[in-house]
Amino acid sequence: MVLGAPRKPKMNREAAEDMAIKGLSFLAGDDERLSRFLALSGLDAVHLRQAAAEPGFLAGVMAYLASDEGLLLAFAAQIGAAPEEVGAACGLLAGPGFD
Repeated sequence: MVLGAPRKPKMNREAAEDMAIKGLSFLAGDDERLSRFLALSGLDAVHLRQAAAEPGFLAGVMAYLASDEGLLLAFAAQIGAAPEEVGAACGLLAGPGFD
């Protein structure tokens, strides 16, 4: 650890879930991004709110963001996070065995 360097808080489940909610907002903020997410997830806009309450949904949002480098970088830049932080949140929500 470098003296004087700010220490980043460790990613925990609450922070990961908060990031995933921001990820969903990021997707919803652009019609093209949202349409692609819905198409690939098999959801429709009518059932999105209901699906968001299901276990694993937030992990799916993060996995979707992490699956596309351009999308990942745009999201990370928008929320002021390092791409590695997004990856850490994705891994935390996905659970053991996530690569």
